Amino acid sequence: MKPTRLFFLDAVRAFAILMMLQGHFIDTLLNPIFRDNSNAIYNIWSYLRGITAPVFFTITGLVFVFLLLKAKTKGTDKARIKKGYNRGLLLIGIGYALRFSFSTLIYQGFALRFLEVDVLQCIGLSLIFIIGLYYLSFKNQWILAVLFITIGFSIFVSEPLYRTLQFENAPILLTNYLSTKNGSVFTIIPWFGFVCFGGFIAVLFDKFGHKNNYKIYKIIGFLCIGLFLTYYSSHALVITDRVFDIPLFTQSASYNYLFSRLGNVLIIFGLFYTFENYLKQAIITKIGQKTLSIYVIHFMLIYGSFIGFSLKHFFYKSFTPTQAIIGAIVFMIVVCIISFYYIRTNTFVYNKIRRLYKKLRS
Repeated sequence: MKPTRLFFLDAVRAFAILMMLQGHFIDTLLNPIFRDNSNAIYNIWSYLRGITAPVFFTITGLVFVFLLLKAKTKGTDKARIKKGYNRGLLLIGIGYALRFSFSTLIYQGFALRFLEVDVLQCIGLSLIFIIGLYYLSFKNQWILAVLFITIGFSIFVSEPLYRTLQFENAPILLTNYLSTKNGSVFTIIPWFGFVCFGGFIAVLFDKFGHKNNYKIYKIIGFLCIGLFLTYYSSHALVITDRVFDIPLFTQSASYNYLFSRLGNVLIIFGLFYTFENYLKQAIITKIGQKTLSIYVIHFMLIYGSFIGFSLKHFFYKSFTPTQAIIGAIVFMIVVCIISFYYIRTNTFVYNKIRRLYKKLRS
């Protein structure tokens, strides 16, 4: 019987969302004089913070494709596709809404800042792209797997080609998905590459995840491939260039953060998958099931969505390290409590927005 839930992914998502909470809090409020790159503790914090986004995007592909393939087995993939498409549009809408501020509108007038693209828009668009690839593969799992790994690898290795690409005459709505020039935090490339690799892993889990005797091999695979990508992927790219005379591979190796970050993600997957049995009923798993509500709450508290007043407004880059650390711990606890006791699940948020949308239509 195939698994109905990959519990270790809830724990990974909880780890990622907590890392995001403390990362955004400290990054926004820590005084710049304490950002010392020669300090080992600061460097470790900065490196671990950089793992958060790759984990989220990889899990997006893994979870959505895993559920889609499971629905296909049951013959309910059409409903799953419709749900995924609507969720993708909803995430895009929420992403734009969180950038809107009434106070900015009142005091500064209409601004295009709310068109900046962040993680939610990229995740929402990625879900829609996955659905397109699912149809393009004729719903064949292995064709889908080949598409995922081909697209993911192509996006990663071709990063030097679009790293400094400019879109001077393109509409700003489109440009913000392809360039950070106008203030976008994330762009669809290269981040859709992580989603594709997550989708590829999902196909493997759907094929072999129900075979418990394979678990040790999957853990070893996560850890070994993760370590290889983290420490040796640049060397492998250079060797590939020497063998096949493809200079793009060496150019990619010279600034190889994508493959190395994917390696970090796989190592985290391997570690959490190892201890999955101890995480099924833990509170960290519950946190992993509320990532959207936690994201929305934290964004409003730190950046002042809608009202414009926030922690950033009052304490921007003014904290000492001690204040930042203690504040981050308190902030994580407060956000999780609000999420637990006032917003039951991510589905609760989706349903509230859907009801509001229906009322507006009527």
